[in-house]
Amino acid sequence: MSRYALPAWPHCAYGADPAADPVGCRGINVPGHTACFAHLADPDRNAYLSSLAPGASIDHRGITFTPPLLNVLLDTLRDPTTGHPRLGEARFEGATFEGDAGFESATFEGVTRFEGATFEGAAWFGSATFEGDAWFRSTTFKGDAWFRSTTFKGDAWFRSATFRGHVGFRSATFESDAGFGSAIFETHVSFASAIFEGDAWFEPTTFKGVARFVSAIFKGDACFEPTTFEGDAQFESATFEGDARFESATFEGVTGFEEATFKGVARFESATCKGVAWFEGATFEGIAWFGSAAFEGDAWFSSATFADVAQFGSATFGGAALFRSATFQGGAGFWSATFEGMALFNSTTFGSDARFESTIFEGDARFESATFGGDALLESATFTNADQLGPFACVGRVVLSGAAFGGPMTLSFAARRLECRRTRWSSTAEIRLRYATVDFAHAVFEYPLTIAAEPDRFVLNNGRPLGEDLFPSAYDPGVRVASLRGVDAAHLVLADLDLSECLFTGTVHLDRLRLEGACIFDAAPPAVHWRRWRPVRFTERRVLAEEHHWRARQPGAVPGWVHGTGRAGPLQLAPVYRALRKAFEDGKHEPGAADFYYGEMEMRRHADDIPRSERGLLTAYWALSGYGLRASRALAWLGAAMLVTIVLLMAFGLTQDTPKQTATGTVPAGGGKVTFEIDKDDPQNPTGDRFTGKRFEKALNVTLNSVVFRASGQDLTTAGTYIEMTSRLSEPILLGLAVLAVRNRVKR
Repeated sequence: MSRYALPAWPHCAYGADPAADPVGCRGINVPGHTACFAHLADPDRNAYLSSLAPGASIDHRGITFTPPLLNVLLDTLRDPTTGHPRLGEARFEGATFEGDAGFESATFEGVTRFEGATFEGAAWFGSATFEGDAWFRSTTFKGDAWFRSTTFKGDAWFRSATFRGHVGFRSATFESDAGFGSAIFETHVSFASAIFEGDAWFEPTTFKGVARFVSAIFKGDACFEPTTFEGDAQFESATFEGDARFESATFEGVTGFEEATFKGVARFESATCKGVAWFEGATFEGIAWFGSAAFEGDAWFSSATFADVAQFGSATFGGAALFRSATFQGGAGFWSATFEGMALFNSTTFGSDARFESTIFEGDARFESATFGGDALLESATFTNADQLGPFACVGRVVLSGAAFGGPMTLSFAARRLECRRTRWSSTAEIRLRYATVDFAHAVFEYPLTIAAEPDRFVLNNGRPLGEDLFPSAYDPGVRVASLRGVDAAHLVLADLDLSECLFTGTVHLDRLRLEGACIFDAAPPAVHWRRWRPVRFTERRVLAEEHHWRARQPGAVPGWVHGTGRAGPLQLAPVYRALRKAFEDGKHEPGAADFYYGEMEMRRHADDIPRSERGLLTAYWALSGYGLRASRALAWLGAAMLVTIVLLMAFGLTQDTPKQTATGTVPAGGGKVTFEIDKDDPQNPTGDRFTGKRFEKALNVTLNSVVFRASGQDLTTAGTYIEMTSRLSEPILLGLAVLAVRNRVKR
């Protein structure tokens, strides 16, 4: 109100000066008089006071009260039974209290209005009771303002009020709404143990000193948006039963919410904490919103409990972010958050999904002994300087697809699945796992990277083993690889992994892959199966999952071949087998390499891009000796060939009898040199009983000599000669194939 503006009530105008002060005294006239209570003559004032009684309504707008004048008025209204002032409707709008104003233990039975009033000294309202609405809008408290243990049964409105001294609302009770919007507290204020049974409105209030709400209880909504706390904000052990709204609030000092309880929604979106923010031991029973909040100092959420969703999306943590032993019973969202300092989630419990997509960890990221009851989603996260992630346990997926690691890294998880599609490592890394199935498709790394199965439970820094209560004892702790497609395996080391379901097609430099320990591949279906009228048996060997998928798609596929997502055919699988064979050979594992050579030859035999003649040759090679790898097959063919040779020799190859030699010559009449001609009978084809023991012995001798590529010296028929030639050509080859197969299985 302007100094020269006329008040809205009939005023005293005492001391008016047309030049200096045309309005004069602004006090409202006492009814029946032309002067205000302060400027009444003593007889008139006494008469007015005698007309008042405890509980009377009074109207003293615009009056300037000195301490004696206020005391006279309050003494008149003092209830003799309680000894405390009791007022009905009280109107003090625009009034000025020059000294201390003592309203301690007063009872205001009606609406009380102090709007626009000025308290130049201390304002004492301790233990006062406002049974109706209390209006302090635009009131100025130049001294201290004390409302300790005050009870506001109606609405309490302090909107746009200015408090220049200390303010105390300790243990005050607001039974209805309380409004402090746009109020300014220039020094310390205390609402410790205050009770707000209705809504509490503090937006946009300014607290320039310490603001104490320790153990305060907000039964309705508490609105502090966009309040500014220039000093410390102390809400330790406060209880928010309704929504707590701190959106866009600014905390320039220390922010203290230790052991606070938020039963409704807690909203801190876009809030700024420039000092240390303490939320240790706080309980959030409703949704906790911290989206886009900025923590410029350390943020302490250790041992905090989030019973519902906790959302920190796009939040910025300039200092350390400490969530040690915190509990997130609902979903936890940290997507697009930035941790400029250390992010500490040791022993944190995530009851549901934890979302860290596109989060930036510029410092250490510690998740030691954390547990995830759902998925741990770190997709597209960035780890700039972190050197360790885990060990932790996750009952669902750990998703690192699209994540980037800037330095040497050790990752330790006990999880059901690890997804690292298009993950990028810029330095060496070691991934140690339990229980997991790994999808490593299109991951990028330029330095050595090891994926290994951990045989025993992970050991924490304190020497204790990582708890695995999330995984029943029936679960297999082994690690399976689902895909290596698109990976450059030149620097990849796999140790003790199950590769039976791994997709290898599209892997680059697979021949330089290192396999350590017991890496398991799938096997061909066992036993004999019938395909229509003929039996089919697949010999035992290491088989890629993609061959399983291809064979299962073929018409008439025998049981045992497994359907899957792989769509590669023989043309694509042949080079995969070839590269793995070389990887095994470089690792001095020749018997293992033999299985992949067999797979390579199988894929070549079934490929569509080879000539029919080559396919026929490969088929013969397969049928005779299993590509030089199945000694039993070659020996079986050798035995069969020898048996056939023996039978043929006994039937057609051996002569009837051994041909006899005949010597003939002529003796000259006069003596002299005798010349003899030695001739041999032509071999006679056998007649009669050809399958005798003697003939078998001769046929066996011929056959055995043929196997070792030697002439037997037996007399044979013309047919027998050709049989022996054929035997000497084929049977040593079969013997050689058997020897080759044995060598390929036993050499190192």
